[in-house]
Amino acid sequence: MLRILLSPRVMVLHLLAIGALAVCGLLGRWQLGVFEDSGRPQAARDPAPVAVGTLTRPGEHLTSDLVGRRVSAEGVYDASRQLLVPGRDEGLWIVTALDLGDGTAIPVVRGAVSAPGDPATAVPEGKVAVTGRLRASEGTDSVPRRVRQLPEGQVLTVSSAELINLWQGVRLRDGYVVATSQSPAPAVAPEPVAAPAPTESGVLTWRNLAYAGQWWIFGLFAVFMWWHFVRDAVRSGKAASAAGAEPGGEPGGEPGPDAGPGPGERSRPAAV
Repeated sequence: MLRILLSPRVMVLHLLAIGALAVCGLLGRWQLGVFEDSGRPQAARDPAPVAVGTLTRPGEHLTSDLVGRRVSAEGVYDASRQLLVPGRDEGLWIVTALDLGDGTAIPVVRGAVSAPGDPATAVPEGKVAVTGRLRASEGTDSVPRRVRQLPEGQVLTVSSAELINLWQGVRLRDGYVVATSQSPAPAVAPEPVAAPAPTESGVLTWRNLAYAGQWWIFGLFAVFMWWHFVRDAVRSGKAASAAGAEPGGEPGGEPGPDAGPGPGERSRPAAV
C-alpha cells in the first residue's frame, strides 16, 4: 500500500490537494477580512478648511452634513462674552465669542484649563485667525436641574439656545468651533481640545462572508476528491496484485505438483 501511496501518479494528487486546500483557505480568510473591515467605522472625506461664514447662518440650524467640517474664521474675541464649561475630559473648556466683523459671532472653544484662575483664560487681544472643526450645538434637555447650579461664568453645555440668552445683543451663529490652531498664538496657550476627524459608520457586506464560506467549501471538496482518487488507486493496485497470483502456486514461482505439463513436454500416461 505504501508503494501505491508514494507512486508518481498518486504523489501528484497529494500535491494538487495540498495546493487547492491552501489556496481556498487563504482566499476564504481574505474574504472574511473584507467582511470584518466593512463593519468598522471608516474615515470620511475631510475637505480643506472653508470660511465658517459660508456654512452657518444666524437663526438657522446647522445641518448634520456640516458637522465635523474644517473651518476658518477671522475676527476679534469678545472678552465680555467668555464662559467656562466644566466636566470635560480635558478640564474646563474656554468658550469665547469670536466677532466676525459682519455683525455676527460664533462660539469658539479655545482650549481647556484645569482651574478658573489659570492664566490661559486671558482673552487674546486684536484680530486673530482661527482654524478648527465645526460642531453642532449641544442639547440641555437631559441635564438635571440640580446640576445646572454652577458658579457664575460657567455653563454645563455649549448650547446656542443658552448662549443667546446669556450673550444678549449679538447675532450668534449656530454651532461652535473647536480651535485647532490660532494666529497669532496666545502668550499663554490653553490645553488643546480633541477635535477628531469625522467618521462614517461601516456597513457589513454579507456577500463577502458568503464568498468566504464558498472558498472553504471548495477546499473541503478538494479534500474529498483527493480521498476518492487515492482510495480508487489503492483498490486498483490491490486488484492488480491479486490478479498477478497464479492458481496452485506463488506468483512468479515454481509450478505446484498439480500443475499441467510445461511447454514442449508430452503428457505421460498414468500408471495402472
